Amino acid sequence: MMQIDRIEETRLSAPDETAIAVLLTRCFDTDFGGRSYYQQRHHVRLVAREGDAIVGHMALCYRDIRLGAALVPIAGLAEVATDPQRRGQGIAGRLLEAVIDEARAMGAVFVLLFGDRPLYAAHGFVAQPNVVTYLTLDGAWTGAVKTGADGGLMVLPLGNRPWDGAQPLDLLGHKF
Repeated sequence: MMQIDRIEETRLSAPDETAIAVLLTRCFDTDFGGRSYYQQRHHVRLVAREGDAIVGHMALCYRDIRLGAALVPIAGLAEVATDPQRRGQGIAGRLLEAVIDEARAMGAVFVLLFGDRPLYAAHGFVAQPNVVTYLTLDGAWTGAVKTGADGGLMVLPLGNRPWDGAQPLDLLGHKF
């Protein structure tokens, strides 16, 4: 039976961190350098477990971003992974529902991600055309500040506030 666990980053055990790193290696062509994250540590991890095995993972970063002139609290979704042998069994969907609940509990107004999977659209995320400014962190090294349209931006409003795709978006740091 699958269970979903919430793990604060500062409470991430060494065995769980290793299991997440292995899962990410199996799920992505990108080199994570043996880490359980790509660019930077997150605030909260949600993992799907079956017994002792981690079969799914999603990470959330909570921070303010600037949408036009307004500072807005958001949750950034990253490192979405499902064991390749377990895909198509609803693991990512259950994790995404838990992520949305967690983002609401954090006080986020929106959930942002960079991706294009139908799973996200099925849960209410919409692609947005904003010009995005962010700091690159390739392989856990500080890079350049970049500004431009990013076709992968997807946003889920968590309340009544609408997202304005015409406003410039400053992530005030790295992508998630």
